[in-house]
Amino acid sequence: MRLTTKGGFALTAMIDVAMREQDGPVPLASISKRQHIARSSLELLFSKLRQHALIKATRGPGGGYTLTRRASEITVADILASVDGQPLSDAEDSSQKNEAGSKGCYSTEALWASAKHHVMEFLGSVTLQSLVEDQLAKGVRVEHEPSQPKRKEAPLSPAALPLRVNAPNSVFAWNGVFAKR
Repeated sequence: MRLTTKGGFALTAMIDVAMREQDGPVPLASISKRQHIARSSLELLFSKLRQHALIKATRGPGGGYTLTRRASEITVADILASVDGQPLSDAEDSSQKNEAGSKGCYSTEALWASAKHHVMEFLGSVTLQSLVEDQLAKGVRVEHEPSQPKRKEAPLSPAALPLRVNAPNSVFAWNGVFAKR
């Protein structure tokens, strides 16, 4: 597994969704605004997250994204694997072995395999819920946004009613008024 900027953006966006989904689906536009991530990038990331069943979309007014499972059941490894791809394949590992062996270098294969194992084990142990709790402990505030702002319509008062004007409504109609005089 590779650790990339794309994975970092996905993790940031998932934390945002986990912190705000109790108010309803979280729109991409609001995530983009809060996290300063391009909306087009988020659309691509959320497509992959949806394919891996980590989030679900709600369409229409008041729509957005919610988690498919509890935040305590989603790990950092799940998120990174969904957007950055699966761990390195055996073919890639074997090509690296062949290159190292052909150059006559000392084999560090066991060291890298152990490091990769420990990183994967660590990322698999960190849950989305623990990251949300860390953010809240650091003092990050969750602003509660209404899903759809309600517009208040003012009642029509007598002054607001349209006036009936008995006058020509075009330049051509004015011509007829002057011709009659």
